[in-house]
Amino acid sequence: MGIFKMCPLEGICLRRWFLTKNCDVLLRNTKKSFAVVRRHLSHGEVSTALRPFYFSVHPDLFGQHPNERAVNENSLKQLNAYIELLQMKRPASPAYLHFYLRSQGKPGSFQKVRVTLAERDLRKTVLEILRSCGLPTSYVDAIPSPLKPPQATSRSWAGAQPRGWEGIDLRGTGFENDGTSPFVRVRAMENKIRKSRDAERLLSWLEKYAGDARKKAEALAPVKEEVSRLQENLKSSLQLLDVRWDCGWNISHFRGCLQSFGALARQHVDAMDALRGRILVFGSETGVTLDGHVMLNSSEVRNNWLDLIRNVKRRDAVLARIPAVERAVSRVLMDIRIVHRKFQPKVTAEGYERHLRRLATSLGDYRGRGRYPKEWPPSLKQFQLVVETESGPLMLSPTGQFIVPASIPAFLLVSFISDNMVKAMELLHEYQCNKHLERGLHAQCMKELGLTSLEKDDNITPALMISCCERLLPNVSSSGQISDSDPYRSTVASLISGLGLRVTHYYSILSHGEVCIPWDWKP
Repeated sequence: MGIFKMCPLEGICLRRWFLTKNCDVLLRNTKKSFAVVRRHLSHGEVSTALRPFYFSVHPDLFGQHPNERAVNENSLKQLNAYIELLQMKRPASPAYLHFYLRSQGKPGSFQKVRVTLAERDLRKTVLEILRSCGLPTSYVDAIPSPLKPPQATSRSWAGAQPRGWEGIDLRGTGFENDGTSPFVRVRAMENKIRKSRDAERLLSWLEKYAGDARKKAEALAPVKEEVSRLQENLKSSLQLLDVRWDCGWNISHFRGCLQSFGALARQHVDAMDALRGRILVFGSETGVTLDGHVMLNSSEVRNNWLDLIRNVKRRDAVLARIPAVERAVSRVLMDIRIVHRKFQPKVTAEGYERHLRRLATSLGDYRGRGRYPKEWPPSLKQFQLVVETESGPLMLSPTGQFIVPASIPAFLLVSFISDNMVKAMELLHEYQCNKHLERGLHAQCMKELGLTSLEKDDNITPALMISCCERLLPNVSSSGQISDSDPYRSTVASLISGLGLRVTHYYSILSHGEVCIPWDWKP
C-alpha cells in the first residue's frame, strides 16, 4: 500500500505517467503483448500442467494392483522420454500409450485410457494427454499461444500488431496516434518508462517522499505506544515470554487482537496458566508452531482461541514427535538435512507432521522399488530440504535449499534434486560465506543510520542485501557521525534517520511509514 501505484511490468513509480482513465487498460494489454511472444511451454509450465495427470496415474497409487501399476510405470517412462525429446527439439516417433485411472465412483475399479503421442508441438502434446484422461486444460489454455510471424504482404509491420492492442486510447499519455500502430507507440512508451526508472535517484526520491513517510509514522505513533502497553500488560499478567504479530494486517489490527485477547484472559483466568513461560503469536493459523509458540488466528473468534489454550498440552505431544519424523524423512533420502526456511509460511505442528509422513511414505515406496540415481553422492547430508504444504512450491531457494510440497511424487522429487544438485551446492556455499557479513552490515546500518528497523523482501538474497548495505554505509563517516563535508551523505542520512527501511526491488512508502527502496538504488 504505497503512496503511488507500482507498474506490474517494471516495478517502478509511474505516478506521472498514468493519470488518465486508460492506464489500466494500457498496462493489461502491454503485459499481454509481452506474454504472447514466447515460442513454447517452459519446463516448469509442462510440469505444472501435467501435475494432475501424474497424481492420477502415478504407480504409487496402485500398490495393491501390480498389473495396472506395471502398465502405468512403463507408459510413464515412454511418455517422459517423448516429452524430453520435444523439449530438446528432436524428432520423436509416434506412440500409443495406455494408462489406468482410478474410478471416482467405485473404489478398486479402474478406467483404461489411451493417449496418442503424434504431435511435434509440446503444447498440443500436453493438451492431448489431459483431454485423453478427462482432466481440465484451463492452465494450458491460459498460457498465450505463440505469435505467427508476419506475412510478406503489402501491409507493413507498423500496421501488424498483436491481438489485444486494437482500440487502445492513448490520448493524454503523450503517445497519441501518429500513424503508427498502438504496439509501436506503447513500445516507445515502455522505453521512456525504463529511462525514467534508470534515471531515478535515491536522494531525489527521498527528498520527495521521506516527509510523507514521517507523517505516516507519526500518525501511527499513538497506536504503537498502545500496542506496546498492551503487550507488556499481557506478558506481565500471564507470565509470557513475548507477544508477537505475524500477520499481513497492519498494526491497528494487532491492537484489536490484543484488546480482544485481554478480555478473554480476564474472563478465563484458570485456562491461561497453560501459556506461562511461552511465546504468544497472532498469525494466520491456530495451533502450536514448530518453534513451540502458541499461535492464534487473528481472524478467528475468541472461543477457538480458548479451545486451543485448553488443549495446548495435547498439541505439545505432537510437537515432541516432529524430530523423529524429520529423521525418518532424512534417512529415507540419504541423510539429507530437514530444515525450515526463514520466510516459510507458519504451519502448525499437526499439519507439519502430516506433511512429513506423507513424503516419507512416498520416498519409502520409491526406494523399495529401486535405488537412487548412480550419479548421486553416497550421502546427501550436505544438502537441505524444506517440506511445505501440498500446494507449496517446488523450487531451489536463493540460499540453496530444496523447497518441495508434501504432495510431490517421489520420482519428481528425485528428478528435481538431480537437475539442481550442482546449483544447490553453489548457492549453499555462497550463503555460508555471505550470511555473517550480512548480519554485520545489518547491525552497522541500524546503528550508524539511526533506523528503527531494517527489513528485506524474501526474494532479496544475502548477496543483494550486502550490496545495498555496503553502498548505504558510505553515507556516514567512519567515526559513525554524519559527515558535514559531504552534502550528499549528510542529506541522505538525515532523510532516513528515525525511519523503518525495507530493501526491495522498487520505491514505495507503506501505510505505516516504512520506506521501501530497491537494492540497486542509484546515488
